[in-house]
Amino acid sequence: MFTGIVEEIGKVIAAPARKLAVAAREILPGMKLGNSIAVNGVCLTVTDFDNKSFAVDVMPETLRRTNLGLLRPGSAVNLERPLAAGGEVGGHFVQGHIDDTGKLAAVMPEGEALLMKFAAPPEVLRFTVAKGFIAVDGVSLTIVSKSAADFTISLVGFTRTHTILGNRKVGDLVNLEADVLGKYVAQMMAEKKGGLTADFLKEHGFMVN
Repeated sequence: MFTGIVEEIGKVIAAPARKLAVAAREILPGMKLGNSIAVNGVCLTVTDFDNKSFAVDVMPETLRRTNLGLLRPGSAVNLERPLAAGGEVGGHFVQGHIDDTGKLAAVMPEGEALLMKFAAPPEVLRFTVAKGFIAVDGVSLTIVSKSAADFTISLVGFTRTHTILGNRKVGDLVNLEADVLGKYVAQMMAEKKGGLTADFLKEHGFMVN
């Protein structure tokens, strides 16, 4: 489990078939073999590391569903360690299980921020709501608005500087993970006829009296 708060930007130093080696600093202290690490929001397992980098294996299914197959030596990536027990949840609960990829469709300045519109597949958009959460390349973001084909987020200066989103260009492919809360609600709705009610939400822990 992650929170979508990127700890540092790493750099790919090797990308052989189904593997990645990434140079890093902040996330390396305390690292152990078998640890999980989020790379552009994808939960991967550390298979090797030293004091300057770490390596992970990337399964074919992961390559099909994410943008990791586009990475080359020199590519920048968002990195985050798993949430420690009792740790602060600065963003939202992110599993590291990518639902699908989206494409950056437009970038529009808005004061000190940037509005970024992402085209996304229906399978992701059905779990999104305005003011709800979504993880884009592993970054926890709030949805400003959405339509039947896309959603828009507002990127503040700190996030532009401390994640790779600040360097994304129109047409770039990004990893998308919808908020798991929306998935659970959709599943329970599918199992229960009669629609979504306040009593239903209270019964399943989504509301309190």
